[in-house]
Amino acid sequence: MSYYYAGCADHHHQEPHFLDACFLCRKPLGCNSDIFMYRGNAPFCSKECRQEQIEIDEAKEKSWKRSSSSSIRKTESKNSTTPNKTVRTGTVAVA
Repeated sequence: MSYYYAGCADHHHQEPHFLDACFLCRKPLGCNSDIFMYRGNAPFCSKECRQEQIEIDEAKEKSWKRSSSSSIRKTESKNSTTPNKTVRTGTVAVA
């Protein structure tokens, strides 16, 4: 395990370096092995571990978007005073 110095001249506190282990499976990363990075500072031991984390993050984001959009719709329906309100939706392209 590699360490780096993190502190003042008076304190010699050693913490593990963030590239010591895979972010997902915690497998130690070797000195001469490939490291697969994701989102800037998350190291992975393989493409498979990185892909699994990407899929986990995407599922969390989709879940968050669904829950926040459903709560917005509930709030809008409670605040609506006109029962026969027409709403137009569509796509707007800006050049």
